[in-house]
Amino acid sequence: MQLEKFIGLGVAGNFAGHLEQAGEAADFVKVQTAEAIQPKAIFPFYVPCKNLAESDRFLAHYPLSHDTINFPKDADNLQIEPEVALICDIEYQDSKVVALKPTHFAAYNDCSIRRPNARKICEKKNWGDNSKGISATQIALDKFEQGGNLDQYHIACFHKRNGKLTEYGIDSPTVGYSYFHQKLLDWIIDRMNNQPDQDPMSNISDLLALANYPTKAIISIGATRYTDFGEQNFLQIGDTSIVVVYNAKRYSHDQIIDMAEKEVFEEGISALIQAVR
Repeated sequence: MQLEKFIGLGVAGNFAGHLEQAGEAADFVKVQTAEAIQPKAIFPFYVPCKNLAESDRFLAHYPLSHDTINFPKDADNLQIEPEVALICDIEYQDSKVVALKPTHFAAYNDCSIRRPNARKICEKKNWGDNSKGISATQIALDKFEQGGNLDQYHIACFHKRNGKLTEYGIDSPTVGYSYFHQKLLDWIIDRMNNQPDQDPMSNISDLLALANYPTKAIISIGATRYTDFGEQNFLQIGDTSIVVVYNAKRYSHDQIIDMAEKEVFEEGISALIQAVR
């Protein structure tokens, strides 16, 4: 897959409690939602376009890596964000998104700088090469609806420093997302077409037009809750970040821990191992 041609979008607030743990709930105080569990917004982390406004030009820099996180300058509060990413086909009609069709999923690290005073969500997300991560193992979806293969998967996250492995995210089933399946897709489509450039939000419709309506997207669908360690500890140069999306009907959590210790995962597991440099 030529991911450099895909638009990159993320979902904010799709796992109960994550925004509060990340210190970001206050960013969304003015954002109105139809129900309490509804995600707050979508945000761009990569736009394949050379003609962005100066304030958005950083989004044109491709940020994804399979194995590295570049430690940003002037930041000491960098956190792993363990997620599932969906690889989607986008369909348009009259310059509006009318359908999203997920084809694959993968482990994803929406690595973020905690900037309490950031103007937009996206300003925490892309600081150049190797800002975020997606596993090279992208698993085909049989269907993105109840009973599909993704429903059997869990998201685990680990942090390694000086050889010591610690759980960073709470092992969570994908079906624990607040919005999932078609309900999630319908909401994302609405936000792609109608989200205003307001408060922490960006106007996605304008970005799609500037990028000449890309037909593929990488959409990270929300970070899980942190363990106490993950909430309180930030990345340092020399650390290793590990995000694992695994079939919980085939593997136990203890087996995943053992693989994470060795940094070797069996075929069929979408694992993302990134060295912080």
